[in-house]
Amino acid sequence: MHTRILAGIALLAAAAVRADDTVFATSFERPWVSGYHVGYQRDLYPTAEIDFSAVTHIVVGRITPNANGTVNTHFDIDNVNGPVWARGVAAAAHAAGAKAILMVGGAGEYAGWVGAAAPANRAAFVANLLATMDNLGFDGLDLDWEPIQSQDEPNFLALAQALRAQRPNVLLTVPVGWINANFASTPSAFFASIAPLFDQINVMSYDMAGAWDGWQSWHSSALADAAGNRPSSIETSVDFYKRSGVRRQQLGMGLPFYGTCWRGVNGPRLFGGTVVASDNDLSYRNIMQSYYSAPLRQWDAAASMGYLGSSNPIGPLQCNFLSYDDEQSIAAKGAWARRMGLGGTIIWTIGQGHIPERPAGQRDPLLQAVKAAF
Repeated sequence: MHTRILAGIALLAAAAVRADDTVFATSFERPWVSGYHVGYQRDLYPTAEIDFSAVTHIVVGRITPNANGTVNTHFDIDNVNGPVWARGVAAAAHAAGAKAILMVGGAGEYAGWVGAAAPANRAAFVANLLATMDNLGFDGLDLDWEPIQSQDEPNFLALAQALRAQRPNVLLTVPVGWINANFASTPSAFFASIAPLFDQINVMSYDMAGAWDGWQSWHSSALADAAGNRPSSIETSVDFYKRSGVRRQQLGMGLPFYGTCWRGVNGPRLFGGTVVASDNDLSYRNIMQSYYSAPLRQWDAAASMGYLGSSNPIGPLQCNFLSYDDEQSIAAKGAWARRMGLGGTIIWTIGQGHIPERPAGQRDPLLQAVKAAF
């Protein structure tokens, strides 16, 4: 009897989700907040100052693959101080009750991934990854293979299967690319095949616009309002991965703690203009210190994004349109994620949102906004 009742409730719930595609996540497990923290930005956010109460996982980067299956552990610092720093971050995370995940790869490491995951080197690569994870005191691995091309999919799947087989309880996460909505009609069987192997599948929903052929000026991380000449948004990317067989509870969105500077256009949805800077150069800290002015700040309600816009150049990089996430956009994205029943969010990177010049308790406004929203 109870089985029939539960089955009936499940059918009604499924019908409601199909009709509205909205799930209120109040009864779900706490959403994850996985903040990336990388060695080359370690001075932006000293370990002792990190607010671990605002994250569930810290993703520490990075180790890199070699084509023969070995790994490099310099963390973009050096071979001695890099591992010391990473081990310290993991220990601090554990002391605060957060999980620590080891970032593997990243942009520019494609050749190493291809060789290391090949059948001849895969077993050694798996052994080296797990040994490094254990030695540095981490709970899991973030497989940041960029880009995963169609010919790489079998080896990526086999690598994830081997890691899961060797260590069934290891945390495995993977960042995936945002989707151009003009080319998203056909779901991908690949993501359905890897989904059961991962705890988190996180969309890198930032840097989703540029001065590309046929594109209008657009936000780096728009939540909504994608169209033919601005075919990117968190909504359309998440929809693609759901249609491809990834459960919403496994999906996370990406939040950038940096902005994008355009010249030649003073807002979104305009033709022309050039992008001159984004990650690192336009950290949230730099925006607040050198660019922000309340009269220039505008809110794009359709995209759920704030921006600075002016016909006169703004700041050292002479921007006319500066798109970035702030407390209001993060609140909107968090509300949408919870409404949709998504698993959580990643942040690239927590160091870029830290403002040490401010009084204690006010130095991490974006991280506090994420904590409140998610």
